[in-house]
Amino acid sequence: MVRTEELRRLAPAALTICVLAAVYYVSARIGLLEQVVIAGARVTPLWPPTGISLSFLLLAGMWTWPGIALGTLLVVASLVPLDAGVLGTMTGNTLAPVCASLMLRRVGFRPELDRLRDGVALVVLGAFVGMLISATVGSGTLLLSGDLPAGVFWPTWAAWWVGDAMGVLVVTPLLLALRSLRSPWDVPMIRWAEASALLLASLLVALTSVHSELSLLFLVFPLIVWAALRFQLAGAAPCVLLVSVLAISSATTRTGPFKGHSLLEAMINLQALNASAALTALLLSALVTEQNAIRHKVEQACRELAEVVDRLAPGESRRRWPREGDTP
Repeated sequence: MVRTEELRRLAPAALTICVLAAVYYVSARIGLLEQVVIAGARVTPLWPPTGISLSFLLLAGMWTWPGIALGTLLVVASLVPLDAGVLGTMTGNTLAPVCASLMLRRVGFRPELDRLRDGVALVVLGAFVGMLISATVGSGTLLLSGDLPAGVFWPTWAAWWVGDAMGVLVVTPLLLALRSLRSPWDVPMIRWAEASALLLASLLVALTSVHSELSLLFLVFPLIVWAALRFQLAGAAPCVLLVSVLAISSATTRTGPFKGHSLLEAMINLQALNASAALTALLLSALVTEQNAIRHKVEQACRELAEVVDRLAPGESRRRWPREGDTP
């Protein structure tokens, strides 16, 4: 009986770990579709598994880390023969999101991203600092094992770090925003119409920007700002993902605004665009959400104060503080 109860408790945990490993593997294969080689180093402009791993750790719990290690093992096994160096890659890819999650919890990070400090923490600790671990451990392991020449260590390290950081900046906010979505029936039709118009405009502007040889990529920023102001993270995160995917496709083939540039120049311009778009969406969304929360608290306090005044002096609050919906 005790063993049966233990199995019932462990089965959901084991299933969650297996799901994380499977999602990690599938997202990694998608990320590898756009890989390029710079100075002998494989560059993946956007590595989705890091964003997915950090989201799982923040939402499900730290106990899901074996799924990250298992997913990394499956990815490496599908690319190269397994050897001792695989342990270093698994260690780095697992430690990076785990340490990032621990640092975020340490500073009181809230997955709702409803404060500006949460957005800053995700950028600084989750993306820029946390992903230093995977880049350093992974590249260092390849160097020590002889699989990576010393002359291309730093290009490999930089490519590894940037790809992982972009995964956190682009993918993690999107996954965190999904948990706060309301039922479609609770959203007014006018909001659906505005969201559809925003998505269509983002698609058209992004496609035009990445297929034109003119430098028009800056045109996506007004749309990202529109999404952040009107829909916060739930609207801005999908826009950033859409822009990033289309820009990555254009940069890897060096078409549109990336035509005529070397591969290294194209990657630098691409990552500058992705980072700027992600930072704009994340920080502005967090700021607007925080301001909305403050306004709602002030309105609630005013309503409560009006109720107190009504009890002390009936009718006085209506004369001094018009209730919500009252016309002046």
